[in-house]
Formats: sequence, structure tokens, C-alpha cells
Amino acid sequence: MSKKKIVAVIAGGDSSEDVISYKSGAQVWGCLDRNLYEPYLVVLRHGVWRVNPVDATPEGATVPVDLNDFSFVDPAQSGAGCRKKFDYALIEIHGTPGENGILQGYFELMGIPYSTCTPEVSALTFNKSLCKAALRGRPGINLAREILLHRGEPIPEADTIIKELGLPFFVKPNASGSSFGVTKIKSADPAAIKAAIEAAFAESDAVLLEQFVDGREVSCGMMVIDGWEWILPVTELITENEFFDFEAKYTAGACREVTPAELPEDVVRRLNEATATAYRTLGCRGVVRVDFIIDRRTGEPYFIEVNTTPGMSAASIVPQQWREAGLTMGEAFGMIINETSKQ
Repeated sequence: MSKKKIVAVIAGGDSSEDVISYKSGAQVWGCLDRNLYEPYLVVLRHGVWRVNPVDATPEGATVPVDLNDFSFVDPAQSGAGCRKKFDYALIEIHGTPGENGILQGYFELMGIPYSTCTPEVSALTFNKSLCKAALRGRPGINLAREILLHRGEPIPEADTIIKELGLPFFVKPNASGSSFGVTKIKSADPAAIKAAIEAAFAESDAVLLEQFVDGREVSCGMMVIDGWEWILPVTELITENEFFDFEAKYTAGACREVTPAELPEDVVRRLNEATATAYRTLGCRGVVRVDFIIDRRTGEPYFIEVNTTPGMSAASIVPQQWREAGLTMGEAFGMIINETSKQ
């Protein structure tokens, strides 16, 4: 029997999304085939790395990681087997440093295979404005109008913003993984716009003001395994909230997720093509999730963002899409581990 691969399921991070990351990490830790893998939860928070050798609760992550060789000493064992060196990193950190290329850079330096996009692709896709710029002009990719603000720059007058974007419009962090700091602006009140921009700057050093597209929000997962493109069934996100915000994403009953989405075949085809175009153009690998708004007037999908570390908690979208495609989470991650270990 071949040696089991020692897998670090890495959760935590330094953003507001760490609580979701722990849920994703626990679910992934639980799904991995114990005949093939020996998984451990690794919690990374503010530069401190700790392992839980027993289960997937972050409170039990007290054993330090040796970053010189990405290993730890298992206190429950003695002798030659007490030091465990990780063979693979399965990244489940949403936001910094797991989704923006920082963590990937460490694993590249160490020569340790990992589950997500490369450092440069992770950094590009995490920056919403740069990601849109990379996709601008690609066939089937429609983009909302935007204004990008950097910290310290003067904020345009409300009339100038509305002339460019119309009402309503969104204010969102330019580099952030989830929906923290996102506000839908419905009036020309300068105080409300200023407050929304400040809330977004609390999550990112740049803020994106973006045109509102009235439509149906959908999400498309994709991975490439052995050269075969797995474009997963489309999920529609239906919520009574103003938009698919943090509450809608992670609160039971706040959102109804329909997989597969009840959409005309030609719309599904356009979504699949746009998802594949984004994946190829950006140079993604592993599983990613691409979010769109389908314009109610035209039926055209408008690109929102790429999530290169999609959520894997019980309430997350990609696991639903895998089930609809006939895959268990354990099977899907086995495929991803095999695929990304080749590179």
C-alpha cells in the first residue's frame, strides 16, 4: 500500500471571513478519504501557524508549525514518526493571505503542491478592478461600469458618480473575498455615499464604485482535471435582501439557492462559455467559482467576480454543484489534489 499523503487543510486568515474559513476547513477535513490522506487542520492567523492534531476545531490548534520545512511534531506520538512533514497544502482561507497570492508564494518557494491558483493569478483575481481589466474585450464577457478609488484620493462629487454609474450603484472593497463592506447606494445623499466608501476602505486599500445591473444573480463553478473542463451546474441565488450579502450567503433561510438554475438553455450556454473564458483567460487552476448577474432586460450575463477559494461550508455553493454533477466532495477534492500535485 502506498504511503498516505499528509495534507494540511489551512483555515483562518486575517480578514473578516475567518469564521467562514473555519467552517470550510472543517468540512474539507472531514471529507478527505482516510485511505489516501492523513489530513490535519492548520490554523493561520496574523502570521502564527498552529496545527490541531486531533480534529478540525480551531480551538485545538495549539501545536506550532515549523515553517523551515512545513512540518510539526505530533505530541501524541514518539520516536521517528512524531515529526510530520506536510506533502500538500489544501488552502481554505477566504481573503488574505490565502486568496490573494501571499500564501501561495510561500508554497512555491518551499516546492510544496497546493490546491488553488498560482500567486500571480490569485493576486490578479483578488483585485476586482484588475481582474475586470484582464477580461475586458473577451468574447461573452460583459462588464458593469466602474470608478476605482485609492486610499487618500479625493472622493468624486455625488453628481459626478451618479452621472457615470446611475442609481442605484454599489460601493465595494476592491480586494476582499466576501461581502463585508459592500453597500448598495440608492440615493444621491453625499453622507450615505461617504459612509459606504469608508466602510469599504475598512476592508481594502482601494474601493470600487460599480454600476448596478438589475437581474438574477447566478454562480458557476469550474475545474479542469486531466485536460477535461468540468463546468458545473449553474446555481441561482434568490434572496429578499438588497443583494447577495454576507447575511444572505451564510444565514440559514436568508437565501434560496437553486441548483441547477431554472434558466433558458441559451442563457446557460452563455454562462458556461463566459465561465470557461474567464478561467482560461486568467489562467486559473483548481476549482473556482465565477459570479454573474443576468440582465433582466437583455438576458446577457454580466461578470461580477472570480472566487479562487470558494466556500466549502455546509451552506456553500460549489459543494451543491458537485452533488448535482454526481460528485461527492471527497471525490472532487481527490481529483483536485491529484491534478495540482502534478504541477
